[in-house]
Amino acid sequence: MRVIRILVVLALAAAFTPLPPVDAHVTPVDRVVVYKSRHIMQLLRGEDVVRSYHVALGRNTHGRKVRAGDCRTPEGKYVIDRHNGSSRFYKSLHISYPNSSDRIAATEKGYSPGGDIMIHGLPKGFEDLADTHFRMDWTKGCIAVNNAQMDEIWRLVPDGTPIVIRP
Repeated sequence: MRVIRILVVLALAAAFTPLPPVDAHVTPVDRVVVYKSRHIMQLLRGEDVVRSYHVALGRNTHGRKVRAGDCRTPEGKYVIDRHNGSSRFYKSLHISYPNSSDRIAATEKGYSPGGDIMIHGLPKGFEDLADTHFRMDWTKGCIAVNNAQMDEIWRLVPDGTPIVIRP
C-alpha cells in the first residue's frame, strides 16, 4: 500500500506545474485548504487557487487526530492564529488545533487532544531535501513544505486566515 502511495505521489509531482513567483505586493489569500488524501495544500482568494503545494503530513496519515502523540494531522476547520519566525523548523504558522469538537472528542475518550500543529518549512540542516521531502510523511501531525514555499506562504497567509483540513 505504501509503495502505491509513493508511486501516486511521484506521478502527481511529475504532472505538477509550478505557478510563477509571488510578487512582493500581492494581495493576501482569504483561506487555506488541505487535502490530506492528495497531499495538496491550496491557498485561495475567492474561488481562485493562488498557490498549490505538495505537502508532507503526520506519519500516521489515516484518520483525524484523536490525541496527543498519535502523529496524525487533524481534520476540520481552524484558523492560522500566529506566525513564528523562531520555529525549530524554517518558519511556521500555528494552526488553532484543537477546536471545541476536537477537545470534546479527546476528553470523552480520556485523552489530551494535543496541540502545536503548524504549517512549517524543513528542519534546520535538511534544506537539501526541498524537492523530495513531501514524498514521505514525516511530521508529528504538522503540514510541511520546503523553505522557498514557506516564504511564499508566510507572505500570503495573514493571521486570522481560515484553514480547512480535509481527509
